[in-house]
Amino acid sequence: MTSIMEHLASTAAIAEAERWTAHNYHPLPVVIAEGSGAWVTDIEGNRYLDCLAGYSALNFGHRHPTLISAAQEQLNRVTLTSRAFLHDQFGPFCRELAELSGLGDDAMVLPMNTGAEAVETAIKVARKWGYKTKGVPRDEATIIVAANNFHGRTTTIISFSTDPEARADFGPYTPGFVIVPYGDLDALTDAIDASTVAVLLEPIQGEAGVLVPPDGYLAGVREACTRHNVLFIADEIQSGLGRTGATFAVEHEGVTPDMYLLGKALGGGIVPVSAVLARSDVLGVLRPGEHGSTFGGNPLACAVARAVVGLLRTGEFQRAGRDRGDVLHRRLNGLVGHGVTAVRGRGLWAGVDIDPALMTGRQACERLLRAGVLVKDTHGSTVRFAPPLVVSDDDVNWAVDRFADVLAG
Repeated sequence: MTSIMEHLASTAAIAEAERWTAHNYHPLPVVIAEGSGAWVTDIEGNRYLDCLAGYSALNFGHRHPTLISAAQEQLNRVTLTSRAFLHDQFGPFCRELAELSGLGDDAMVLPMNTGAEAVETAIKVARKWGYKTKGVPRDEATIIVAANNFHGRTTTIISFSTDPEARADFGPYTPGFVIVPYGDLDALTDAIDASTVAVLLEPIQGEAGVLVPPDGYLAGVREACTRHNVLFIADEIQSGLGRTGATFAVEHEGVTPDMYLLGKALGGGIVPVSAVLARSDVLGVLRPGEHGSTFGGNPLACAVARAVVGLLRTGEFQRAGRDRGDVLHRRLNGLVGHGVTAVRGRGLWAGVDIDPALMTGRQACERLLRAGVLVKDTHGSTVRFAPPLVVSDDDVNWAVDRFADVLAG
C-alpha cells in the first residue's frame, strides 16, 4: 500500500508541475526528494546515480559537508547586504578566487549570480574596453563567437546563438557579433578586424554535445588575440572548476585567457554564484553605476564560494576528474560499435552519440532513468554524462553497465 501511495504522490507531483509551470524545460519523469554525494532519491524511495550533476553545478556532489557547513554558518550571521555596503566575506572571496585563477597579482573579480549574467557582464566590459582602451569607434565594437555555442538564453546571448530552438521568435536581435565555425582557427583569425574587441569561446562546447576542439586550437586563439590586441574570453561556466581534470579546461593547452567566466560549480550546488575574472586594465574600465546586481557577491554566496575555492586548492577534485574520467571514457569507448557511434569529452564529461536507428537520446535517457541512472540528452541523438567529482570508480562502472544494458535492449 505504501508503494502505491508513493507512486500516486509522484504522479500527482509531475502533473502539478506540468499544470502550473511554464514549459521552458522538458524534464524526465522523476521527482527528486533527497540527495547525498553522487546519489539522489525520489519521493517513491528509488535511488539514482546522478550523472548530470546539475550541468556541472554539482561538481562536488549533493550536500557536500564542507559546503553545507559554510552555508549554515553564514545563514546564522547575515545573508544579504547588497553591494551598497561591504561585508566580511566579500574581499576574501574575491582575493581567493583571483589567486586560484592564476591571473596574477593584478587580477580583479566581479561577482554576479548566474552564468548568463557573467556572460552579459563580459560583453559589456569587452565593449567598453574596446572603446576606452583599444580605441574602437563608439558603437562599432564586435565580438567573435563560435557556431553551436551555448552561453545562456538572455536576449543578447541568443542573438549570437545558431540554435533555432533558443533563437527563433525572440527577435529583434542584438547586433555586434561575428559567428565562425568552432575549432576552425583560420576562420577565426580571418574574422578579426579593426572593430574586434574580443573572442568569446567555450573551451569545450557542452550543450553542443561536449565538443572538444582540435589540439592547438585554444593556443592558436590565444596567440591571435595577443597579436591583434583582442581579449580572449573563456566561458568556463560548465567546463571549469575541476570538471575536465584541471581547474580550468584551458589549462590542457597551457593557455591563460584575458577573462574567465565562472558559474555553476562556484555555488557548490547550494546558491547561484558566478564571477568574471580579468586583469585590472580590463575589469577596471567599469565605474560605479555602470553595472551591478542586488544579489551579486552577497554574503551567503561568497561564504559558499570561498569553501568551493578551498576544496579546489587541495587538487583532490581535479585529480578525481582525471582519474574517474579515465574510467568513464575507457568504458564508454568500449561501447562504440555496440549502439554508440562516437564518444567525446575530457575528464568526467562525455558526449555520447547513439545510433539513431537504435533509439533517440531522449529514449535512452528515459530507459536509463528506469535503470537508476540520471543523464540528459541534447541535439536528438547525444547523451551527456557528467557525474559529480565525488563519484567512485564502482559508481562509474555501474552506470556504464546500465547504459550497455539499455543499448542491448
